[in-house]
Amino acid sequence: MQPLRRRCMAVVAALALAGAAAVRAQGSEESLIGAAMRGDALAVQRLLDAGAPINARDRQGRNAVLAATQGGHTQAARVLIARGADVNAQDQIKDSAFLLAGARGHTEIVRLALAAGADLKLTNRYGGTALIPACHYGHVETVRVLLGTKIAVDHVNSLGWTALLEAVILGDGGPRHAEIVRLLLAHGANPNLPDRDGVTPLTHATQRGQAAVTALLRAAGAR
Repeated sequence: MQPLRRRCMAVVAALALAGAAAVRAQGSEESLIGAAMRGDALAVQRLLDAGAPINARDRQGRNAVLAATQGGHTQAARVLIARGADVNAQDQIKDSAFLLAGARGHTEIVRLALAAGADLKLTNRYGGTALIPACHYGHVETVRVLLGTKIAVDHVNSLGWTALLEAVILGDGGPRHAEIVRLLLAHGANPNLPDRDGVTPLTHATQRGQAAVTALLRAAGAR
């Protein structure tokens, strides 16, 4: 009986240790994501040095680098990316650090993500690449950086819009969106690709009274 009892006690002890380790691991994961959300780069570094799993997810499916990007915390994101964080990991609503940085205009995080192997073909919940929402929201410098890659300039999202269409339809026609239209055309965007209803960028721009954008499109051969 004694050997059997000892074996049982050893099993119970091992299970207890495993349970405690799991609790500690979960705690370190939550702490890392929380530190990234706050932008506490020093805490992020300490937690990683202590063994916190860098790509652990929270209940929303976010990893720490996505949480840092949501807060616009460049230094925390920099630390995480330098240590190997997955910039392409998508949460429950299909955001990733790379995609969200494009949409929010966090240009430095976009640069860091590109250097870390960002997937240019990755799409968000609207079926758009990082370029399309950057054009929508008028993030000129972010658009400039993305157009310096091999990202597909005429990718069509699930709404039936290219980056050019989105810049016109959802833009305000002001200097930022006009510059984005100029950049897109300079990088080979097709000025005559219509939306699902057959409406071209030029027609949309004309209907919205976007004089500068209309001039750019006409100069590029838009019809």
